[in-house]
Amino acid sequence: MFQYRIFVLLPLDGGGLRWGWTAATITHLVVIVDTTKTEEYWTMQTETIINEITFTADGLVPAIAQQHDTGEVLMVAWMNADAVTETLDTGRVCYWSRSRQSLWRKGESSGQIQQLIEMRLDCDADTLLVLVDQSGVACHTGRRNCFFRAVRNGALVTISDVEIDPAKLYGQETDG
Repeated sequence: MFQYRIFVLLPLDGGGLRWGWTAATITHLVVIVDTTKTEEYWTMQTETIINEITFTADGLVPAIAQQHDTGEVLMVAWMNADAVTETLDTGRVCYWSRSRQSLWRKGESSGQIQQLIEMRLDCDADTLLVLVDQSGVACHTGRRNCFFRAVRNGALVTISDVEIDPAKLYGQETDG
């Protein structure tokens, strides 16, 4: 029995493909492709999911990114409906940048991408848990995750080192 990440391509009526990554435990490999699903089916599925999410008045929902195989919490960011749709459609995690007021495709400037493994909604559907396969570091400070400071014995201490100089990630210095 082996654990694999497999890439799935499904043909759509009228041409084109629906694709994405999935995790699977495989003992025997049998490929069954359901070609009866249309592009409208997949669009309807995404719209159904979007309609289940409780967005803020600003049209946002917090998203917690967690490494799928270790449980490490990597970061918290925001998604809007377009970011959720793109994430589900492409399998590459996309957020909403509140500072830039635009979609933020994780890793588009640093190369440190997040591949979607699974998306979960909490009990109130107002927070997302995005299980990812993180390539490299998740934090813009060059650390593996954004939670690198802890309160210990009444003091705030740094508990993880910089793994990659932010200047190398982005071609310039950052404020941390």
